[in-house]
Amino acid sequence: MKSTHHAGMSDLLENRMGVSNQKVSVPRSKLSAGSVVNKYPVVLDDGRTIIFISDKSREREIRLRYALKKGY
Repeated sequence: MKSTHHAGMSDLLENRMGVSNQKVSVPRSKLSAGSVVNKYPVVLDDGRTIIFISDKSREREIRLRYALKKGY
């Protein structure tokens, strides 16, 4: 009589608890690192460049700095 136990199933069960198979919880601060929530877009270079800033009052400074860097 054939065994109903498959080799693939035992490997799956043995490796299930392996460290490399465990999902690590990522801190909320790292999840929002690339987020644009609560940021203001500054459109530069006729729409080819968009910079997101957290302080709307710095928009003029950002535009000036970009213009100076682009001049080089």
